[in-house]
Amino acid sequence: MSGNPFTSLRAAATRAILSTDLDEKTELAQEAARRWHRRRLSLRSPLDPDLPERPGRPDKPELVPPKATEKRSLHTLPGRVAMLHALAHIELNAVDLALDIVARFAAEPVPHSFFDGWMQVAFEESKHFRMVRERLKALGADYGDMPAHDGLWQAAHATRNDLTARLAVVPLILEARGLDVTPSLQEKMRETGDIESADVLKVIYDDEKGHVAIGAKWFRFLCARERRDPAATFKELVRANFRGSLKAPFNDVARAEAGLTPSFYRSLTSKNSD
Repeated sequence: MSGNPFTSLRAAATRAILSTDLDEKTELAQEAARRWHRRRLSLRSPLDPDLPERPGRPDKPELVPPKATEKRSLHTLPGRVAMLHALAHIELNAVDLALDIVARFAAEPVPHSFFDGWMQVAFEESKHFRMVRERLKALGADYGDMPAHDGLWQAAHATRNDLTARLAVVPLILEARGLDVTPSLQEKMRETGDIESADVLKVIYDDEKGHVAIGAKWFRFLCARERRDPAATFKELVRANFRGSLKAPFNDVARAEAGLTPSFYRSLTSKNSD
């Protein structure tokens, strides 16, 4: 990275978002996090590049509507590869989403510790993407081999002008969903004898609890500053900015440990949403 110095956190995050080389993207994200946490970067500069509408991506995977991605049994090798490919795509989007919240909202009146938290998330999501990609390679595949869908980025794009809404949709819905589904995926991987993939899922699950907690902490912070009720505000923002309903089952314990109590999401489920 020494040949490519960057002057501010916002510039570094934007450069990482723009990168179409996924090794470079994740390395830039992690190096920006290291420098920021050592206080070697300013937050922003007048020379920072503009944020793109979309993150940089390689030519593959082809992006298709969510319904066009196949579901396969985890008891087969192609099924496990398909699941890991979908997970790699989620983690890659999560890298760009963490960087985007830093770059997009760098001028917001929030404490520097806000950016500490999201750069930790960017660092860990980069680690997750690499781990899943290495596992795919060990199984004879790679990221890009299958189509993937664009729902995650679209959900984030809808909240690009409202930090409170972004926090509601990305960490408190999309990341929290990972807490609901990952334990059963881990278990299925162990049942099939794929212990290595199960171990990767465990690392991701443990880190994601922290990511949801960072989201919940700052969502509550913004609500408190505006004297808004967090649970009521969450429901209002989700209904305005998120298509579809929240689907049970919920991992209530892990969600509560992260500061996301049932009062936030129970009334938004498909059974009893407005």
